Amino acid sequence: MGPGPINAHPRVLRAMSADLLGQFDPEMTSYMNEVMALYRPIFGTDNRWTLLVDGTARAGIEAALVSIVTPGDTVLVVNFGRFGLLLKEILGRIGARIETVDAPWGEVVPLDAIKQAIERSQPKVVATIHGDTSTTMAQPMDGIGALCRDADALLYVDATATIGGMEIAADAWGADIVTGGLQKCLGGPSGSAPITISDRAAALINRRKHIELGLRTGSLDDVDGMIIGSNYFDLGMIMDYWSEKRLNHHTEATTMLYGARECARIMLEEGLSARFSRHRAAGRAMSAGLRALGLALFGDDRFRMTNVTAAYIPQGIEGERVRQRMREDFEIEIGTAFGPLAGKVWRFGAMGYNARKHKILITLGALEAVLRAEGYGCQPGLAVEAALSAWNEA
Repeated sequence: MGPGPINAHPRVLRAMSADLLGQFDPEMTSYMNEVMALYRPIFGTDNRWTLLVDGTARAGIEAALVSIVTPGDTVLVVNFGRFGLLLKEILGRIGARIETVDAPWGEVVPLDAIKQAIERSQPKVVATIHGDTSTTMAQPMDGIGALCRDADALLYVDATATIGGMEIAADAWGADIVTGGLQKCLGGPSGSAPITISDRAAALINRRKHIELGLRTGSLDDVDGMIIGSNYFDLGMIMDYWSEKRLNHHTEATTMLYGARECARIMLEEGLSARFSRHRAAGRAMSAGLRALGLALFGDDRFRMTNVTAAYIPQGIEGERVRQRMREDFEIEIGTAFGPLAGKVWRFGAMGYNARKHKILITLGALEAVLRAEGYGCQPGLAVEAALSAWNEA
């Protein structure tokens, strides 16, 4: 019950146990096409180029950024936590000229500040995290895409922590690339990164496309533009691999594709509205239960992610000892924190397969027992009662 990874759905694990297929087997390529179709509504898009990057969520981030950013390009990073800083780290390695518009941890960046930063820096790309699990805050996306269009900039969004649990509306946001991961709200294992790419971003990527020497024929000529600085993360070549051309790039991670496919099937069977409602109920219940224990929550309630909640460690309580007892006595994992929050807060996830009423109630009951054993005074039963009431709110 930490901020991820979480328990994979049993159906996903069963799907991943199926026999492997050759990468160009018609059954395999039909699964690839099905995955593209399944993830379009999950991303809230009609983008043709909706597919998987083989690797963890960070593989999707790197593929997106290395494929649209060249050395010297100006990129504006909307930074409000650890993962905004990660975008800076990756962009620095690409050689981008990095500008930031920042908010303190626990807050989000106001739209007016983003507007002013775009006008000041004139970026080629604006890059932001949607939900940053380090701070448990979700950046409002409305209006950012329009600002980018007015400035002729691309918008990249990392939705690793929110896809499958909070609404992703790539087309409505005006986002050019959105990336995610399976290991949080989608309820799968880490190792596959869903991605959607707008036609506008695809056109830029294709201007930089390079055909591997061993695959070239007379009809496969390079086009103009600086070559993408990574072979594995070259989205131009990956798009060709997922297209009707089936131009060989890597060997598709068959088992991960099975898992990603099943994650999407489960989500769409539940229904997007029901899925998001369940995560909102889980977030309400977790927050209410933690507060009933007398714990103060970290961050601005208005912008809290539905699937991760941070609570301050009470004075006099050893945070790591509580985490150890939760794990050893109850087999429940809760999260620690990074950077300026290290040793100050615990982070509680309620996402995907774990965003369920009974799991939240069991977690809160266990936390109450551990805290009382550690000498923290709280009234027995209140946390579970408060969480149950919050879950049932209309």
